[in-house]
Amino acid sequence: MSKKRKIEVFSAGCVACEEAIELVSQAACPSCEVTVLDMNDPAVATRAKGLGIRSVPAVVVDGKPAGCCAGRGPDEAALRAAGLGQPIA
Repeated sequence: MSKKRKIEVFSAGCVACEEAIELVSQAACPSCEVTVLDMNDPAVATRAKGLGIRSVPAVVVDGKPAGCCAGRGPDEAALRAAGLGQPIA
């Protein structure tokens, strides 16, 4: 029995997610087991939250979010620094 690297793609079905799925599928090798998970499924969304996933698409390799996919998502401090919630003078 050969060992496989577990690759999970968390997707909401959008165009950006479809592009990420295609990228992962093309880059995968015979040692990779790629699974696409639907964030519209509450169990999948709960698991994603537990992994620290805050936006999609996101890729998890062997149970850990890939560096490109960790800690992303809206951040209130960054949004406020960009002008959110500040009246235009």
